[in-house]
Amino acid sequence: MRVDLIGLGGGTAATVTQEAREALEQAEVIVGAARLLESLPKREEQAFFAACRPDEVLQILTRTGAARACAVFSGDTGFYSGARALLPPLTARGIDCRVLPGVSSVQMLAARLGEAWQGWTLCSAHGTDCDPVAVVMAGRPAFFLTGGARTPAALCRELTDAGLGALGVTVGERLSCPDERVTRLTAAECAERTFAPLSVLLADAAPTPYERSGGIPDAEFIRGETPMTKQLVRAAVLAKLGIRPTETVWDVGAGTGSVSVELALAARRGRVFAVEYRAEALVLIRRNREKFGAWNLRVTEGAAPDALAALPAPDAVFIGGTEGRLAEIVDAVLAKNPNVRLCLTAIALETLSAAVETLSARGLEPEVTQLAVSSAKPAGGLHLLLANNPIFLIAAERGDAP
Repeated sequence: MRVDLIGLGGGTAATVTQEAREALEQAEVIVGAARLLESLPKREEQAFFAACRPDEVLQILTRTGAARACAVFSGDTGFYSGARALLPPLTARGIDCRVLPGVSSVQMLAARLGEAWQGWTLCSAHGTDCDPVAVVMAGRPAFFLTGGARTPAALCRELTDAGLGALGVTVGERLSCPDERVTRLTAAECAERTFAPLSVLLADAAPTPYERSGGIPDAEFIRGETPMTKQLVRAAVLAKLGIRPTETVWDVGAGTGSVSVELALAARRGRVFAVEYRAEALVLIRRNREKFGAWNLRVTEGAAPDALAALPAPDAVFIGGTEGRLAEIVDAVLAKNPNVRLCLTAIALETLSAAVETLSARGLEPEVTQLAVSSAKPAGGLHLLLANNPIFLIAAERGDAP
């Protein structure tokens, strides 16, 4: 037996290569999705079997015992194709295989737009874990295969919720078919539309995030009357939490969002959730998110611990405000991830004592650091050091955490 794994491009005769067409003409058995089989010419001496799952396709191919067979796939065999899962078990059985690539939807959309796709970020939102916000923050246009619940509209709703409603996007529907359509929209407009099931999405690169290491100057944040964690404290919090680029992080009691922004810039390919219940503070968080391009910062409206229930498990958490519910908040955090990295701030000795007691009682090892900062201020011809209130940082994680 020889099996040809064939990419049919858009599934129309116009996108099938001559090499693939000859293989299909010589095949005794052809297996693939029903939609693709319908697009192929039929011959009486050929048998057609509708199947998509690799195990089903493999079973059909081996059961028929045909000398020449084809397994057909949409698009290109090398771009998120089922051919990748079928090839290993075929070769493991000693079956002679040949892969014949097709025209991908990436190529087709780029051709329609008159652009080169070599500078695009390519990913699939169909059956894979794909965060469109993180992808567009990479600084390049992003191409998405869509399918199932992850439609162009659904992806654009995620972009819009992140503050990227004005981002330009292009939707390609039923490319290569007679009724194909290419539409240019904003993400907010796309989020309200319905598109054909066979669609792809191209999103512009998001505005470049703020480029600076931890400790953004206080004056650069939009503040209003909401209290804000100061620059040197933020820098120390980042150092204690040790945020990695792909992590999920919470900022509980986010205030102006100054810590949230810094966390989001550090976890640029991850997600940061700013939890806050005060209306004026929520406005400031969103304005600062836009100013610094921290698009992976998600605003969660509500009071902790109740507002934490729907959030994904965090790798690290900063607790800046508790409204007297520290123990409940810590319990909610640990219920999501027992090995989470925690950092809290305290000004009053009573708050420090309560934090240490709460964390210790839950098997954590609190590490207390005092920050006592003085700043020089001009006084006549002299400069005097004026002390700020000492701040306590309480960092903790389980002793057996990796």
